[in-house]
Amino acid sequence: MIALTAKSMYTPNTSIDQALVLIEEGRIARMGSRVAMEVPANTAVTDFGDCTLTAGFVDIHIHGAAGHDVMQPDPGGRSEMECFLAHCGVTSYYPTTVTAPLDKLLSALEHLAFAIESATENKPGNRAQPLGIHLEGPFLSHARRGVHPPEDLVTPSLKVFDNLWQAARGHIRLMTIAPELESAVEVITEANKRGICVSLGHSDADLKATREGVAAGARHATHTFNAMRPVDHREPGILGEILSNSRLTADVIADGIHVHPAMIEVLFRAKGIKNLVLITDGISATGMPDGRYQLGSLEVELRDGRCVRDGKLAGSVLTLDRAVQNCMQFAHLDLQESVRAATLNPARVAGADKKGILEPGADADFVVLTASGEVRATIVGGVIVQ
Repeated sequence: MIALTAKSMYTPNTSIDQALVLIEEGRIARMGSRVAMEVPANTAVTDFGDCTLTAGFVDIHIHGAAGHDVMQPDPGGRSEMECFLAHCGVTSYYPTTVTAPLDKLLSALEHLAFAIESATENKPGNRAQPLGIHLEGPFLSHARRGVHPPEDLVTPSLKVFDNLWQAARGHIRLMTIAPELESAVEVITEANKRGICVSLGHSDADLKATREGVAAGARHATHTFNAMRPVDHREPGILGEILSNSRLTADVIADGIHVHPAMIEVLFRAKGIKNLVLITDGISATGMPDGRYQLGSLEVELRDGRCVRDGKLAGSVLTLDRAVQNCMQFAHLDLQESVRAATLNPARVAGADKKGILEPGADADFVVLTASGEVRATIVGGVIVQ
């Protein structure tokens, strides 16, 4: 057994002063205030002083970092990426695909499935752990495709969906789809039956088509505002449903580039702190100098903090710790509220019951933050990242 102490702890639903957490075999054994608990004899104690303990960050939409793209079958590169993520407070992530020729997409899903299974079996410490796959594409709108290659977009069908599911060996946990496409409702229904969180995005849907997708089982929205039909007072469209439907959760890229800070505040006010998720949409350029980097099979240029291909934004170099700090400024949130959007909320969206929350029995994944949201340490499965 080991013990962690700090000035405070966010669970994140509650705040505990003079925090004490006891960890055994990678899980939280007991937790509370040092006023009411004692450290057992012969227990190693790590004190984080005036910092705050929170659950480790969970990124449900990330294409890469540290020069590595998740669709590349490179274990060494993936390891470097996961170490980088851990130093940014991320303890769990969902590698996210980008539209590509079907043979390449199927191959990437097989490699990602292996990476997830290997991490589950070996539980390597010192770096972020992949929990499942986020399938972004190929069931996207041509009108709102962003940089996804138009020649590789596919009309939704149960056959193609099942091929993707089989290649991923059942590890798809999220899927972005445009609900207005032919047969999209049929695919949404089947994906929902298989336990996938269906997310609406890259869509030009009107209100009717969006509501049909929700009725079929869609319950989340991908990088809200980006690659979506703009809201109109006479035709609310997809955004009208996202902003007004309390049953839909939504994520956002809070880098101040993809969405204006004022609109970040509008989104938090509309959805409430329980229904908003912070994502990075980070690509291989994250943490790297200006230059050219990969996003799936695409080449993207990073210059002055913006990732661009053919004049269009192509992912980001945002890190989740920076997103938490940005939301404190953009949406006028306190640290506990902002942390929730990067921990408990994404974990619940993805169905990761033991992640994103601090309670007895939960995985011992923590990030140690200053009052301003800067990362001081990360703990994965009870192991302090070095």
